[in-house]
Parts: sequence; structure tokens; C-alpha cells
Amino acid sequence: MSEQSSVVEDPGAALLSLYDSALPQVYGYLLRRCGRVAWAEDLTAEVFLAAVDAVRRDQPAAISAAWLLGVARHKLADHWRRQAREERRLGAVADDQPALSDPWDVHIDAVQAHDTLALLAPHHRGALVLRYLDDLPVPEVAAILGRSVHSTEGLLVRARAAFRRAYTATEATEVTEANGGDVRDA
Repeated sequence: MSEQSSVVEDPGAALLSLYDSALPQVYGYLLRRCGRVAWAEDLTAEVFLAAVDAVRRDQPAAISAAWLLGVARHKLADHWRRQAREERRLGAVADDQPALSDPWDVHIDAVQAHDTLALLAPHHRGALVLRYLDDLPVPEVAAILGRSVHSTEGLLVRARAAFRRAYTATEATEVTEANGGDVRDA
């Protein structure tokens, strides 16, 4: 048996070598989904601190870029939960009545949709991002958000309705501004 095959790679060294290539992926993933540089930086730091904790354990996890992105998804969901709790404490979040159907077939501008997501409450934004941007099935969204599947379905209905209202309001404002403030053409 050669000496090279008997050497086990140090998990800390493996994480350090992965850091340079994974940092832009993790940061980019978080920035696209939370939309704020400061939040993305903080969450990226939390992801890599979790990775350091993982390699310090007796049985270290096999750290990879995919593992880091999974941790990032959970950190982002935790962030949204914290933010929603804070907003509830401040009384800023009001639950709308759920719509019975969702027959909204409209061409959506990607930049406007991203801007509209930023206007939504954190719990709505989180549910929509996980379901439609990350393309996760409702049971996985429910697990990440720490909700039942039934309550997550209701949350998604309310989130889509909130998105639709915000998107339509933004669109109407842009048309009005493009017409020089003349509402009759909107």
C-alpha cells in the first residue's frame, strides 16, 4: 500500500480549497434571491461558518459546492422567517384573504418581476422564490419553511395574489409615467 493512498484528506484543507470556487456561486445564489448586497454578504458568511462547524465535527460532512448551496437555501429560508417574525411583531404584515382561483396569464418582464419580489413581505417572497425560482415541489418548500403542506399551499395562493397586485400596480405606474402622468392613457 502506497503512502499516498493511506493519507486521508484534511476536511479543513478541502474546505479551504473549495472556498475560492464556491464563494461566487453561493454569494450569487443568495444575492439573486434576497436582492440586497448586505443580506447576501451576511448569509454567505453564515453558510461558510456552518461549513467550518461541519468540518470540525468528529464525523465531518463531505463539503461540496452543492452542499454549500443547500446550506445557503436553508440560511435564506431562516432569514426570511426571522424577517417575517420581526415584521409580525411590528404589526406590518397583514394576511390577505386567499383567492379561490389563480387565472393570471400575463407576460412577465424579468426585471420588473425581480423588483416586484423585493416589494413583497418576506414570507411571500420566500415561498415564491423557493417554489418558482428554485422549482421545488410544495412539500419541499413546506419543509424548508417549517410549515405544513396545506399551510404552504395557502401561503403560495396569498403570495401569488400579493405578487399579482404589486406587479400590476408597478406596471400601471410605469404606463402612467410613460404617458407623462396622463392617467386616461393608462
